[in-house]
Amino acid sequence: MSDNTIENLMSEQRTFDPSREMEQKILDQANLTAEKYEQACRMATDSPEEFWADRARDLLHWTRDFRTTLESDPEKHEYKWFSGGRLNASYNCLDRHLENGRRNKAALIWQGEPEEEVRVFTYHMLHRKVCRFANVLKKIGVSKGDRVAIYLPMVPELVISMLACARIGAVHSVIFAGFSAVSLQNRIIDCDAKILIAADGVLRGGKKIPLKRNVDEALFECPSVEQVIMVKRTGDEIDFIEGRDTWWHEEISGPDIEDYCKPESMRSADPLFILHTSGSTGKAKGVVHSTGGYMTATAHTTQWVFDLRDDDVHWCTADIGWITGHSYTVYGPLALGATTLLFEGVPTYPRPDRYWEIINRYGVNIFYTTPTALRALRREGTQWTEKYDLSTLRILGSVGEPINPEVWIWFHEHVGKGKLPLLDTWWQTETGSILISPLPYVGKLKPGSTGKPLPGISAKIVNSDGSDAEANEGGHLLITEPWPGMLTDIHNDRARYNRTYFERFPGSYETGDGARVDEDGDYWIMGRLDDVINVSGHRLGTTEIESALIAHPDVTEAAVVGIPHEIKGQTVYAYVTLRSGLDEDDEMRTVLREWVSQKIGPIAVPETIQFSEGLPKTRSGKIMRRILRRIAVGENDLGDTTTLSDASVIADLIEGQKELFE
Repeated sequence: MSDNTIENLMSEQRTFDPSREMEQKILDQANLTAEKYEQACRMATDSPEEFWADRARDLLHWTRDFRTTLESDPEKHEYKWFSGGRLNASYNCLDRHLENGRRNKAALIWQGEPEEEVRVFTYHMLHRKVCRFANVLKKIGVSKGDRVAIYLPMVPELVISMLACARIGAVHSVIFAGFSAVSLQNRIIDCDAKILIAADGVLRGGKKIPLKRNVDEALFECPSVEQVIMVKRTGDEIDFIEGRDTWWHEEISGPDIEDYCKPESMRSADPLFILHTSGSTGKAKGVVHSTGGYMTATAHTTQWVFDLRDDDVHWCTADIGWITGHSYTVYGPLALGATTLLFEGVPTYPRPDRYWEIINRYGVNIFYTTPTALRALRREGTQWTEKYDLSTLRILGSVGEPINPEVWIWFHEHVGKGKLPLLDTWWQTETGSILISPLPYVGKLKPGSTGKPLPGISAKIVNSDGSDAEANEGGHLLITEPWPGMLTDIHNDRARYNRTYFERFPGSYETGDGARVDEDGDYWIMGRLDDVINVSGHRLGTTEIESALIAHPDVTEAAVVGIPHEIKGQTVYAYVTLRSGLDEDDEMRTVLREWVSQKIGPIAVPETIQFSEGLPKTRSGKIMRRILRRIAVGENDLGDTTTLSDASVIADLIEGQKELFE
């Protein structure tokens, strides 16, 4: 693709219209056409409670209908959705599909890291497994309201465990299998888990990574855990503690375990799960989601954003240890009776074509992934995407962080072949489901923009004093009206819930993200507000500067942070990774500064550029700018680094910073 083409596509004035590229029959079959979208917007604006009540009843099976749609107390920041209603998330994801013709349809396709390891579960088979494990949990004393911690890699037992907990009314708390013993311990203690479900190890990138030693170390100080159920994945020898540890395969195949477990009737407001997310204090927040509200929002967005259809194979690549995997691998697709795909491995092992081979093999229709993965695959070249027939794809999606326009264009051109809708979605662990996103066949798409808030979602951008921001003026992103998928609490810390989300801007939910809205009403996410740099009164989003740097052909990765400056307030400090073999010298720094000046303007030019071989990232691929900021200013205390995927980069970054300022 020529530089001129990229420049044009990266312009806000240049857009992509999916309706011009898609076959008319696809548009006619869409869950949300342009006409239906306009009707939904009017109804959501004029009668929001009626809108959400209709969606809840259309999408879910309620064993008892709700009497009120929303009970709100803004002063206490309490919002209860669908009070009086009763339902069960596991029933909605499984049982009802046995009765509507989907019994023998594939519910879950699991692709292990070894290419030959594949397991397929029909709805009947998955229902039977979930019921049996639910009976295992009941047998060992788990009951409604108990917390169950799950520390598993991306294997079917993870999905089965979640749905089994939901079936009996236990609250699951999934803990990412890449977390350390300390992180595991902190999360178990915070949710006061009664049972831990774990694995002996993880297969990742051709290596066996042990997990059981983390379990044993963590449980030294977790008195609430009464039993550990172990899934055998790697088969490596482990220390087995008699009286506490049991094997999953032995428990679930017990002669006294029955194939059916009656689903517990849950109130809409009953918690479905606790999921921990990072906080500014360093202590993870245990975000609580309710059953009725969360299930409504997740099914609603899965249907409308991804245009999910009955014969689709839906693949969300996110680990289930994160909210994206909860909502768009498990609960959303299964609630709608689709086929969901679960992949254990990484996109570049054993070759950089793993994603494209899987799409080709299973005929994937919807592909939802992260900018981090796309940047890594883009670096490998287009020969890998050209190797496979990707024609089954209908919709592409991006999640996790703002997607750089140039990465958007690469994804659109080389995976979507220039024709498919590419949806850059915005949401959070706390929101439960997508809130701002383009829709596949409604309106035009702009590379780098998340589009407009979905029908039923009210958002705005404000300045620090609460006044409305002007068009294209960056500010605080707020959600001004409640929505069904919103968090109901931070577990064991109501004061933090109030303080973090509702107190600064009364009457609104504070997202903590910065954004701007252009003249067309489209939203552009600038990143976390602590990732916004204020240079001489100008608010600069780290994403925008990083996008400019990454757009340079010699740059493979970049991260920027703001550091204090006695005159400007802050200046831009950039960490840049170059293509292999290039000189990391002042001449290259000059080239990159001029490039940023041309792309954004002189105000955004990095004052300092530090070349680096790698960046500190969490195991989900997010750059830890908190650490980069501290390194940039020469601080020795870097805080908690247990969630880093590769802590070895820290020493190199510190040494590089010292060399710059010697």
